[in-house]
Amino acid sequence: MENRIYLDNAATTPLDSQVVEAMLPYLHDFFGNPSSIHMHGRKVRSAIEMSRKKVAELLGVAPAEIFFTSGGTEADNTALRCTVECCDIQQLISSPIEHHAVLHTLEDISKKHGIPLRLLQVDENGQINLDELTSLLKQHPNKSLVSLMHANNEIGNLIDLNVVGDLCYEYGAVLHSDTVQTIGHYPMQLEQLPVHMVVGAAHKFHGPKGVGFLYVKGNHKIHPFITGGAQERNMRGGTENVYGIVGLAKALEIATEEHEQQIAHVKSLKMRMITRLQEEIEGVAFHGMSGHIDQSLYTLLNVDLPKGEDNDMLLFNLDIQGVSASGGSACSSGTDIGSHVLAALNADPSRGAVRFSFSKYNTLDEIDRVVDLIKEMYTHKV
Repeated sequence: MENRIYLDNAATTPLDSQVVEAMLPYLHDFFGNPSSIHMHGRKVRSAIEMSRKKVAELLGVAPAEIFFTSGGTEADNTALRCTVECCDIQQLISSPIEHHAVLHTLEDISKKHGIPLRLLQVDENGQINLDELTSLLKQHPNKSLVSLMHANNEIGNLIDLNVVGDLCYEYGAVLHSDTVQTIGHYPMQLEQLPVHMVVGAAHKFHGPKGVGFLYVKGNHKIHPFITGGAQERNMRGGTENVYGIVGLAKALEIATEEHEQQIAHVKSLKMRMITRLQEEIEGVAFHGMSGHIDQSLYTLLNVDLPKGEDNDMLLFNLDIQGVSASGGSACSSGTDIGSHVLAALNADPSRGAVRFSFSKYNTLDEIDRVVDLIKEMYTHKV
C-alpha cells in the first residue's frame, strides 16, 4: 500500500522482518506435530519450549508460569472464567472502560454465576477511584476478583500496577490485568509485580496475529479453559500454533532489545502530533490522559476535535486521503453506536474523535502530513 500512512498500531502492528525470518522454517521445513514423539515432533516441541523459556526470561518469570494462547481475548477469558471456577469469588471488580474481552466476559460471568459485578467510577479523564476500590475490597476480603487493564487501548490511561496490586494483596483479592497494550512496549519484570495474571498478544509488538500468552503466578492455580488435549502442561487443549509461538518470542526479544530507542522515537512522534495539532486546530483537545506524554501510553493519542458537520465521516475521509486510523464518537443517547470508553468519560458525541497510534516504523514526516490533512479538513469546514 504505497504512500499510505498507517497510524492504527494499537489495533495491530506490522510484522518485523526478523520475526518473519524466524517463523519461516516452522511454516515449511519443521512441520511435525509437537505432541508426536518422533524426530519431526521433537524438533518443533523443542522450538515451543525454547520460546517459552525466552518469553519467561524476558519477563522475569518461570517458564512454567507462561501459557501460550490464541491471543489476548482467550487469555483474558481463561484468567477470569477459570479463577471464578477455582476460587471462592463473591465479587467482581473492574471499570467501565475495560476492553470488551474483559468487560463482556465479566458481565457473562456475573450473569451465569450470580456474582455481583462492581464497576469503579472514572472521572472525566478516565482515571479510576482508588478509594472506591479500597472500600469494595474491604466488603469481601479474600473473595474478590479484580480486573483492571494496565493501559487503556482507546485513551491510553495507565494505572499503577504496584499500587493497585498492593491494595489487592492487602485484602486477599485476585488481580488480573489486561496488559495487551503494554507488553513489548515497557520493560516488565512480572515476578516483581503484585499481580496474579497478565496477558500479551504478539501482534501488538510486531509479531504475528493469532498468538498470545497468559502469565499465571505460581501460587495462583486455575483449571484449563480449553479441554481436549494435554498441551500446555494440561492447561490448553489443541495443537500449538508453533510458528506463531516462535514469532511471539522473537518479537518480544526484539522489542526488549529496542525498548530505549523505541520509546524515545515513538514519544517524539506523539509529542510532534500534540504540539502541531494545538498550533493548527483551534479548540483541539485530547481524550483521557492521552495528551499527557508521561502519564499515558506513549504509543497512542486520542484526539478530540471541534464540532463539525463532517465529523461522522472523519475516519472515512482520512482513509480516502491515505491515512489509516481508528476511533469514533461517544455513544449518543438512546443508541449503542460509538465508544463505550468515551461514553464513560461523558465525551461530547458531536465532536470528532480519532485514535492515532504509533510504532517504530512511523516518521515525523508522516505525522506532519496527517496534521496538515486534518488542518485542511477543518479549514475547509470554516
